Amino acid sequence: MSAPGVALIVGAGDGLGGAIARRFAAAGHPVCVARRSADKLAPLCAQIAAAGGTATAFGVDARREDAVVALFDAVERQHGPIEVAVHNVGANVWFPIRDTTVRVYTKVWEMGCLSGFLVGREAARRMGPRGRGTILFTGATASLRGRA
Repeated sequence: MSAPGVALIVGAGDGLGGAIARRFAAAGHPVCVARRSADKLAPLCAQIAAAGGTATAFGVDARREDAVVALFDAVERQHGPIEVAVHNVGANVWFPIRDTTVRVYTKVWEMGCLSGFLVGREAARRMGPRGRGTILFTGATASLRGRA
């Protein structure tokens, strides 16, 4: 049986993204974690290493097409084929509709939607020709339950 392939988690923060990374690492996947600031990933990478896994941090603005393409290229060049790609970029910004500016709306859309498209597309571009791979998108309670 072959070793588990690379798991890439885009949006590996302190909550769900970090938990996803730790779980894939515990299952033996080499884990690549990404968020805007790679420096903020040091504690997560240290936790994974302390538990016997491997994790590499990447800084990326997942709203930028060139940055996402470069991320996928770097991960596959440095670590091998991506077997699992997870999009977990948070867009937890809340404004009442009357106070929401176009700038705020656009930023939230870029974080939640555009980055998901870019990550999904780049994963599919690589996984499709190989005939294998998994692409996951996370959500939040707010996507299922409204509030005032």
